[in-house]
Amino acid sequence: MTHIAPTYVDSFIGGILIGLSSLILLLLNGRIAGISGIFASLFGRADRQLWVSLAFVIGLILGPLLFRAVLGDWPLVRIPQSFPLIIVAGLLVGFGTRLGSGCTSGHGVTGLARLSPRSMAAVAVFMIVAVLTVYLKRAGGWI
Repeated sequence: MTHIAPTYVDSFIGGILIGLSSLILLLLNGRIAGISGIFASLFGRADRQLWVSLAFVIGLILGPLLFRAVLGDWPLVRIPQSFPLIIVAGLLVGFGTRLGSGCTSGHGVTGLARLSPRSMAAVAVFMIVAVLTVYLKRAGGWI
């Protein structure tokens, strides 16, 4: 079985779909498409928003299945790190989204589009930390 390597066109189309889904969620439900907030709302009280959140998360899960159905194979994903490191990284990301009152999808996609000062500050911090992390990893020979 061969895997389909992503191209810039795939990334461009994916970005358009993310922006479109964020816009639709904001226009039809008045909600920001922040994945961490949407996921957290699944554990709240049962109301209309719960069903919207559930549909959104199910859509995230079905995305790769749709990719495979349309293109006949899975997208190529390489994660060379160990599974325990991935778990720790995921927990740190979850902690960071709570600390930052949102994640990159909420602040970076919807927040920036709405010209939110809080989102601009959050995205600036995300980018600075990302650049520093890559620099330190390369300087330390970890990449």
